[in-house]
Amino acid sequence: MISVGILLLRLIASSWRYCYIGTKPEEHASSIIVFWHEHMLAGWHAHRYFSPRALVSKSKDGMILSKLLRNWGIDSIRGSSSTSGKEALEQVIESLKVGKHIVMTPDGPRGPRRVFKPGAAIASIRAEVPIYVARIQEHSCFTFSKSWDAFKFPLPFSKIYISYEVLRFTGNPLNKEEVSEFISFCENRLQDVL
Repeated sequence: MISVGILLLRLIASSWRYCYIGTKPEEHASSIIVFWHEHMLAGWHAHRYFSPRALVSKSKDGMILSKLLRNWGIDSIRGSSSTSGKEALEQVIESLKVGKHIVMTPDGPRGPRRVFKPGAAIASIRAEVPIYVARIQEHSCFTFSKSWDAFKFPLPFSKIYISYEVLRFTGNPLNKEEVSEFISFCENRLQDVL
């Protein structure tokens, strides 16, 4: 049943049309691409051409998502802020150091909605790579309003806008206040509207 659902989703996703605004991530230079959890379908699908790795929770839902991502050519790193976070962070950093892109939903896997957890910023600082905030807007979608993240499912042939901004940490990585300010800055920039 899961395989049928994945094939159906692949068919629907192939009809989505993307409009990119700003500087897209460089194909041959590792980076972290972040977008809110509510936009994860469009976010993952839009960046599959980079053959990135995605941070996915170790839950049963995460297992299903890993199968979907594998179908889209995206490898998974299993873990989250709540389970196996430290090990997952080390895998993210190792992947970045060998030139991979990482896609992350910094408010996942369980929220709170649109609160930027520190993992992406810490990985960016330690691996010395930029963060691309990807602000996503689906032109026509179904919103699961009762889910914690108000999850968006783009409808067939939906136009999807993605606006990028590149963020780099320029402070002292040993200064907790500067790191905290960078995390807040990332959250604020991702909150910005298209």
